[in-house]
Amino acid sequence: MAELKQIARRIFAETLAAIDIPATMSRKLACIGTRIQCGESGVDLAAYERIVAVAVGKAGYAMASGLCDVLAPDFQVSGILAIPSAPPRELPGFKTFLAGHPVPNAASLEAGRVALDLLAGCAERTLVFFLLSGGGSALFESPLDPNVTLEDIQQLNHALVTCGAPIDEMNAVRKHLSAVKGGRLAAAAPRAMKITLGVTDVPAGRESALASGPTLPDPTTVQDASRVVEQYGLLEKLPPVLQAKFARRHSSLPETPKANDPAFKRAQFQLLLDMHDLFHHAHRAAEAAGFVTVCDNSTDDWPLERAADFLLERLEQLKRENPGRPVCWIADGEVICPVTGNGVGGRNSAFALYCVEKIAGKGIAVLSAGTDGVDGNSPASGAVADGDSLARARAAKLDPADYRCRSDAYTFFQKLGDAVLTGPTGNNLRDLRIFLHA
Repeated sequence: MAELKQIARRIFAETLAAIDIPATMSRKLACIGTRIQCGESGVDLAAYERIVAVAVGKAGYAMASGLCDVLAPDFQVSGILAIPSAPPRELPGFKTFLAGHPVPNAASLEAGRVALDLLAGCAERTLVFFLLSGGGSALFESPLDPNVTLEDIQQLNHALVTCGAPIDEMNAVRKHLSAVKGGRLAAAAPRAMKITLGVTDVPAGRESALASGPTLPDPTTVQDASRVVEQYGLLEKLPPVLQAKFARRHSSLPETPKANDPAFKRAQFQLLLDMHDLFHHAHRAAEAAGFVTVCDNSTDDWPLERAADFLLERLEQLKRENPGRPVCWIADGEVICPVTGNGVGGRNSAFALYCVEKIAGKGIAVLSAGTDGVDGNSPASGAVADGDSLARARAAKLDPADYRCRSDAYTFFQKLGDAVLTGPTGNNLRDLRIFLHA
């Protein structure tokens, strides 16, 4: 069964290699002469006096670097980078902020402030590229109320990520307290031409959740934000300055920009990489390894246990339908995994840990990992388990239930040698789960 784990690791590694961002940008942003094509629309670069970029998210450096390569040598771009780790090299013309993730830090707020100042000076003949990827909600922030401090934002962030709400509901709250989320970043440069390019870690059709939708019309309302605060018992967990905003029956919370806002009149949005790219490359890698393969995104935003049970059941069904042949079930998206302890790990290692007892003694391997290379507060991207994992854990006196209770899944798998370590990938599509059945 150890071989199945290695195959799962190889499929994941080959998938990561295939979703290269600079190569994707050069392929999808066709630059012919002075005209750049973005999907079905395009712009003439020669019509603009200035080109700036605001790159936010875990893939921010790769996206900014790719854009510079596409525009070089005829057009220069300058701007800011809000990213979680030091870039391989400095990009000329860019100011880099090593912002906080999953918890915002001082650089997150400084990046938001500097971006707003930059956009305030963008006029009709300025072309702005917004380069967005996952993690932007924490990496890039500026409170709508200047009296809100970094500590207040950090307390809000902790309350949201530990309350069990899905990402859309968390973002409804974030957007209505922010000067850069929920369309307000686009509104900061109302006269400029704006092109948003996204590498998305959110489900199709919900692009406004990417980095909390800084450049898209916000489909959520003040009423939605207030409902989330009430439904999840968040009010008493918020700092006093934010409690007051929800206690006043919405009077102090202005609405976010909607689709009819003039800020979106000169604005385009194009996805560079999404779920379909992730599935396509993972599917190809699994089939090349000899597995009958099915891709499935139906468990997105499900509770972890429900998603794991459902996907394992589908894997067994696929095996029954293909007797004598190895099968693979691939899923993507996030699962809901409330933090119940102070251990080390994230939803991906927790997902694999839940599966340990479910697959014990079976010819099955399960890998769950984030394409950004980071799982929660751990140094791993996730973990891989197989039918021997439970026996090996018991021999090492490791109790899966204890580690689950303490939210310490990374430590469990690190002791077994089954943590998946990639380091930050400079990408961030979605979590990937690979189920193999020999």
